[in-house]
Amino acid sequence: MALGQTASDRPEGRAASRRRGPRIRPASVELEVPFHDVDALRIVWHGHYYKYLELARTRLVRQCGLEVGDLIGPRYRFLMIESGCRYAAPLRYGDRVRVDAWFQDVAHRLNIGYEVINLTRGERAARAHTVLATTDVEGRLLLRTPDAILERIGVDADGRGEPGR
Repeated sequence: MALGQTASDRPEGRAASRRRGPRIRPASVELEVPFHDVDALRIVWHGHYYKYLELARTRLVRQCGLEVGDLIGPRYRFLMIESGCRYAAPLRYGDRVRVDAWFQDVAHRLNIGYEVINLTRGERAARAHTVLATTDVEGRLLLRTPDAILERIGVDADGRGEPGR
């Protein structure tokens, strides 16, 4: 570590501190790995993890009332601007899986964290994140998350509120 550099200045320190931050409005889905998601070795192809993340993200935004409807669609839109997944252990055909999703940061964009847990083997299979930017209906990027969206998530303009609400 360089002189004057803290653990949070290193990339691995920033990532670790993000993961340890509050889990705002957590949501989970459980599923069984279907045969059509695996290869000849019966291991899930890496791209299918994003499908599992999408199931958890959908649960998360629905529980906040942020699905396409009266607010999202007529007034605002979400754009996926970033995604990443770090694989820790393979998922296999028939494994029971839980995908946890939560808001990590909401002030300027919706940063959603995920953890994929293999319930069959009792181990973490992956950690991931996606970032959603908000636009108005004309497609103009909003530099702060609108208050109406923050209210539905249950946080204030600084992203503080009731984690786990």
